[in-house]
Amino acid sequence: MSNVRSMTGFARARRALGDGEVVVSVKSVNHRGLDIHVRAPEAADPFEVAMRALVKSHIGRGHIEIRISVPSSSADGSAPLINHAMLEQYLRSFQDAAVKHGLNAVPDLNTAFRFPGMFGPAETELPEGTEAILLDALAEALHQLNAFREREGAEIAVEMQKHAAQVGDGAEKMEEIRLSAVWLFQNRLTEKLKELLKGAQVDPQRLAQEAAILADRSDIGEELARLKIHSRQLLGLIESGGEIGKKLDFLLQEMNRETNTILSKTGGAGEAGLRITELALAAKAAIEKIREQALNLE
Repeated sequence: MSNVRSMTGFARARRALGDGEVVVSVKSVNHRGLDIHVRAPEAADPFEVAMRALVKSHIGRGHIEIRISVPSSSADGSAPLINHAMLEQYLRSFQDAAVKHGLNAVPDLNTAFRFPGMFGPAETELPEGTEAILLDALAEALHQLNAFREREGAEIAVEMQKHAAQVGDGAEKMEEIRLSAVWLFQNRLTEKLKELLKGAQVDPQRLAQEAAILADRSDIGEELARLKIHSRQLLGLIESGGEIGKKLDFLLQEMNRETNTILSKTGGAGEAGLRITELALAAKAAIEKIREQALNLE
């Protein structure tokens, strides 16, 4: 069976860079389209376009969160930097206020350093060749992620195939009941017509024609034929693999519509109708299980 991928997974890759290492982690969850979010230091901003292009070449659908960490180039590896522009503005404002109000006061650096934003992360200067190393790590993480998603997707596909087969088997059983009870359905319709007419004089031939029309309208043969075709298409789609999530969604809508029509036509059709109703409800439940599982497929 061709690979079917889920949309959930996680992977991480590392590469040496200077005196430290680049760490790339990729996390994916369900999403209707491809939604990429990159969390990286400002020093890696020039590489974001290339990173996004690489993700698009590996993944077709899902909410993708990429986190990048790179070595710091500060003296001690972690020392924060003072926001000198903000500090100078604070000192000027302090001095202006002191002059305006005739105060003899000296600014307190300890107070200034408590202001939000006065300290920022150390600036990072990445060495030459960082982009290639970063993209190589990202490519490895994406391969790992897809391998994880394929393993999970294979498990989901097995469950979906089981439920799809149940729908097909149910449709075959409903067809057998329908063929063996066509005369029963027609007789019931004839009785209903007579009851509605309440003894009125009606040409027997006309009564038979009306009964035949009603029987045709209440027949589920076409719906069962389409349901069987759709169940085979569903199995084929799962077997083909690839990005099948959106195709499955459309096909399952059609299958659900057929089962709803079958249920609407078989009410009040006696014991045979009750059995068909049971089978149609079971098929509807199986279709819903497939739909829930399909939501997690790429």
